[in-house]
Amino acid sequence: MRILLTGAAGFVGSHVARSLLAADCEVAALVRRSASLRRLSDISNQIALFRGDLADMAMVRSTLAEWRPQACIHLAWYAEPGKYLQASENIDSLNVSLTLLREALQAGCRQIVMAGTCAEYDTDLGFLREEGPTRPATVYAAAKLALYLRGQQLATVAGANFAWARLFYLYGPYEDERRVVPALIRALLTGRPFPATGGEQVRDYLHVEDIAAALWTLIQQRATGLFNISSGVPVTIRQLMELIGELVGRANLIKFGALPYRDWEPRFICGDNRRLRALGWAPRYTLRPGLEQTIAWWREMRR
Repeated sequence: MRILLTGAAGFVGSHVARSLLAADCEVAALVRRSASLRRLSDISNQIALFRGDLADMAMVRSTLAEWRPQACIHLAWYAEPGKYLQASENIDSLNVSLTLLREALQAGCRQIVMAGTCAEYDTDLGFLREEGPTRPATVYAAAKLALYLRGQQLATVAGANFAWARLFYLYGPYEDERRVVPALIRALLTGRPFPATGGEQVRDYLHVEDIAAALWTLIQQRATGLFNISSGVPVTIRQLMELIGELVGRANLIKFGALPYRDWEPRFICGDNRRLRALGWAPRYTLRPGLEQTIAWWREMRR
């Protein structure tokens, strides 16, 4: 299958590219000119690489005309840690995503998968199910929800399959060092104290390779509609951090209670993944072996 992948140089995108190659797909990766290709260094000779900005519609059209993808997985979005939640760049990402979708449909692509976020939901309601209500509290989540609502309308009119993948919390190799799991691992590996909240927040963590496999499942099954990409297993941040501390051997360096809780932060986020499992997907990793693999990768990166 010929697949166009946007955001291929990112954390999730690089793993999706590997998953698609392992399934013998032909992969065209659309990557910003300014983006580093370090996450793709081992597979760059196996994919067709197109450099350019999604806002450059002439480039997007020429890429689609040349590649003629049967499916498109769209992951590209503004997501700089610490800045993206309320950033105006989310509106830019929304606009170029809608234009990309129109152009892909016009080019004959009939299987579309786009990445959303669990933050689209009303997170006060316990386990989050696809049929549950939405209540985005950030510009990021609101823009994602808008793309889902408009995207499914455009795809329906075109007679295409449109799957919206709501990603929950994720971890694994190649994650941005500023995010909590790699930041904690790196601090402990170098013997530095790590300040944390009390850690009572409950989250749903899934290894990035399992996320990549889920997105490929949506393509394989010609899925349409809304899907939670989640483990379905609630874990407190304290449990997550204590497990990392145990695996590294330096749990004493985690300073719980050193940071205050953020007022806006939801206390419980966990997804119901039965709709995704019904397509034949199941996670490869539970939390302990997933973290063991991730810690081993970070150890290797320090050599």
